[in-house]
Amino acid sequence: MMKPLVLAAAMLGILSTAAIADDRYATRPPVVLSPDLTAPWINQLGGGRVRPVVYQRPVVYQQRGLFQQRRTYIQRAPQPAPQTVSAIRPGVPVIRGQVEPQFLPQLVDYDTKEKPGTIVIDTNNRFLYLVTDGGKARRYGVGVGKPGFEWAGAHKITRKSEWPDWTPPSEMVSREAAKGHYLPARMDGGPENPLGARAMYLGSTLYRIHGTNAPWTIGSAVSSGCIRMRNEDVVDLYDRVNIGTRVIVM
Repeated sequence: MMKPLVLAAAMLGILSTAAIADDRYATRPPVVLSPDLTAPWINQLGGGRVRPVVYQRPVVYQQRGLFQQRRTYIQRAPQPAPQTVSAIRPGVPVIRGQVEPQFLPQLVDYDTKEKPGTIVIDTNNRFLYLVTDGGKARRYGVGVGKPGFEWAGAHKITRKSEWPDWTPPSEMVSREAAKGHYLPARMDGGPENPLGARAMYLGSTLYRIHGTNAPWTIGSAVSSGCIRMRNEDVVDLYDRVNIGTRVIVM
C-alpha cells in the first residue's frame, strides 16, 4: 500500500503538470475543419490538376407562409464544351440540310405549245417540266452542264434503266486523269453510283436524265452535260414517262 506521503507527492506532480499546460494554452486554439473533408484525398489522387468539390450552406427562406429549404447542390468544375464535327469535306460543296424550296417537285402553270407528256428542260433556271393537261406542268429542280458542257436540242428517251451501272466515257476518263482523278473503268449500280437510282437515255447521245449521289448539287451547273435529279424525283419522273417521250433541252 502506497504510503500517504508518497501519494500526496504524486498528486501534487499531476496538478503541477496541468497548471503548466493551462499556462501554455491560456486561450485554446479553435478546432478548424476543412469545409470539404474530401479535398485532401482528392489532392493526393490528382495533385493540383483536380479542383475539389465545393459545398455551400443550404439557404432557408419563407414562401407563401411556409418555410422551405433551398439546397445548393455540388458545384463541379466546368466541363469542356463538346466539339462539333463539320459536314464539309475538302474539295466537295457544302452539304445542304435540304433542297431549296423552288427546286422541290410542284405543279405549276406552264404556257407551252408542246403536247402533254413532253419533257422540257430549262437549263438557265435549272428546271425540268413534264407538260400536263390544262396549261400545267410538273416541275422538278435539276443540275445541268457546267460551263463548257452546255448543250441544247431535242431527243427522245431511247432507254430506261433502274439503278444503272456507269461506264465513264473515254473523254471523261482522259480529262479527269489530267487533273489527277482516276475514274473506275466501270461501277455497278447502287447508292454510291453517280447515276443514282434511275437513268433515261437521250437518243444515241451520251447524255441522260439520271439521279445522283450528290443531291446538294441540284440547282447548280456541275455535270458533264447530263441532267441530274434527286433520286426521289427521278424515280417519280421515271414512272410517269415512257420510251419515246420527247425531251427538249434549251
